[in-house]
Amino acid sequence: MGRSDRGRLDVPRDPRRGLPRPHYDPEAFGRFSETIARFIGTARFLVIQTFIVIAWVAWNLFMPERGLRFDEYPFIFLTLVLSLQAAYAAPLILLAQNRQADRDRVNLDEDRSQYSRALADTEYLTREVASIRLAVGEVATRDFIRGELTRVLDDARDQAGERRRERRTGAD
Repeated sequence: MGRSDRGRLDVPRDPRRGLPRPHYDPEAFGRFSETIARFIGTARFLVIQTFIVIAWVAWNLFMPERGLRFDEYPFIFLTLVLSLQAAYAAPLILLAQNRQADRDRVNLDEDRSQYSRALADTEYLTREVASIRLAVGEVATRDFIRGELTRVLDDARDQAGERRRERRTGAD
């Protein structure tokens, strides 16, 4: 790569030399963090952790031989272990929450697009029903035809009655 290519954005950079970076599968690590976060958020975890802390404190307070006590009274090692656990648990929980937020965002986008399609389908069907109503409004219905036939029949009866009267009056 020449000097003139350094400032260009369309030319890829040479890979940097240095220490090799660890490679990991972000998806597998994300699933692992969700599993840990799901376990940390249960009552079972709290009970187990409480039991371990009580056993730890009891062992280090009541063990008769001083050589078997591995963490004397201010329980500095216990504090270190709990701090280490919290230091790893918090980022794992945040990673799991971020992954859940990403899934929620994707679901929300899918729901929005599905809502848009449903709205478009509903509007289309509404227009179709309106056009059918207009078309049916121009088509003769059974009641309309019945009414027209009744009117024509009444007119024919009236005309027949008038002819009879005319014949009677003409015959008189």
